[in-house]
This record gives sequence, structure tokens and C-alpha cells, in this order.
Amino acid sequence: MNKNEKPSFLRGKGAAVGIVICFVAVIAMVGAYTFNNYQSQINEQVAKADEQAENLTEDNGEDTTSEETTADEIVQPEADDGSDPASETETEEQMQEETMTEEQSEGNTESADDNAEAAGTASEAEVWFSEESTLTWPASGAVLIGYSMDQTVFFPTLEQYKYNPALIIGGEVGETIAASAAGIVTNIEETAQTGTTVTLDMGNGYTAVYGQLTDVPVAIGDYVASGEILGSLSEPTIYYSVEGPNLYFEILKDGEPVDPTNFME
Repeated sequence: MNKNEKPSFLRGKGAAVGIVICFVAVIAMVGAYTFNNYQSQINEQVAKADEQAENLTEDNGEDTTSEETTADEIVQPEADDGSDPASETETEEQMQEETMTEEQSEGNTESADDNAEAAGTASEAEVWFSEESTLTWPASGAVLIGYSMDQTVFFPTLEQYKYNPALIIGGEVGETIAASAAGIVTNIEETAQTGTTVTLDMGNGYTAVYGQLTDVPVAIGDYVASGEILGSLSEPTIYYSVEGPNLYFEILKDGEPVDPTNFME
């Protein structure tokens, strides 16, 4: 046997060692490849996670900005009007003063209404004519045609006999005619027979009618005291041209004529 030639079992052992080394190398390469691949996947996942985290952060930032903007918009009007607690207090005080002024005004109005109502009530209380009341003579002259509702009397101008529901009292044109008793003016009219005629409600169903007047200073609704001026005596109408200037003076009770002389002294 050649001295340089190795025994066969040594050659077999060396081959086995080589195979093992090759196998280990292959395993190492596979492991390295697997590890690198795994590491790459991990890195990709980490990058994705970081990217998602950044997106979430940006979204949260936008929401926060939006919320801040909304909050600013809500608060902004208060900043724009320059209001502060002091001015709000002044506004409340002004409102309170205005409310008090309105209440005082309403109170004054109510007081004025109450006073007017009281005055009206007092006037109405004074207007109360009765059978015991007295009438003052309303004109300066004498009776030209007397009251007559039970028989007819002669009317010179008309040249006929008629019933007369009033007193036809003579007078002078322009003389002052005063109220014979207190009353409230209920009517002022112009008629062909009695000219300008004023009617007074004397209360308790009694009414006084004054005809043949001019320059009447009163108005419907006025309270007229006894002796207060109702007007002046005018020229007579054509129904009394022969009788001359006269006052047509009629008294009614519940719409029916009564004799005025029954109430005169």
C-alpha cells in the first residue's frame, strides 16, 4: 500500500463530514433567507402601522381644528358686539327703567280714565230731574202760545187750530238762551218748524227741547249746567212769522209731552 494513500474508512469519514457541512450550510442559507424575508415583512407591517398612525393623527388634528373653529364661531358674536358684563348690566337697568316708565304711563292713563269716568259719573249724578224739580224761565218774553194737548189752540201764522206740545215764548233776536235745568246734550238738529233745535237729557226720563236758536256753543255729549248758555234767539221760522221771535220750549217725560209750567215757580 502506498504510504500517501489514506485508509478507506478515513475517506468515508471525510465525505460524511463534507456532506454534513454542506447540509449545515444549506440550512444556514435557508434560515438566513427565511429570517430576512420575515424581517422584511415585519418592517413592512411596522411601516404600514406608522402610516396608519400618522393618518389618524392628521385626522384628529383636522377634527380638533374644526372643533376649535366651531367654538370660535359660537363665541365670536359675543366678541364682535363688544359686550361685556358691565354693558349687559347697563342694558338690564335700561330695560328695568323702561318697564317702570311703561307701568307708570299705564298707571297715569288708568288714573286719567278713572278721573274721566268719575267726572262723567258725577255729571250723570247731577242730571236727575223729577216731579219735584224746578225749571227756570228760559226766555225774556211772555207766553205767545201756551201748552195744550187736551184741546186745540189757534196758531196765527198757520191760521188754524192745533194741539201744542210746547210753550211758544216771545223774546228778542240775539238774546241769550240758557238751560232751564241741567242736562246732557243728546241732539242738535235743524228743522223747518223750529230751526236750530237743541235737546237735553235731564235724567229720570225727562227731556228738554229748545228751538229757534242760533250760535249754539255746545256739542252732542256735553254736560250743560242749569243757567249755562245754549245759544242765542234767532229770527223765527216761517211757521211763526206772525208770532215773531220766539223760543220753542218743550218738556217730555218718557217721550210724551208734559206742561212745562207745572215745573216753574
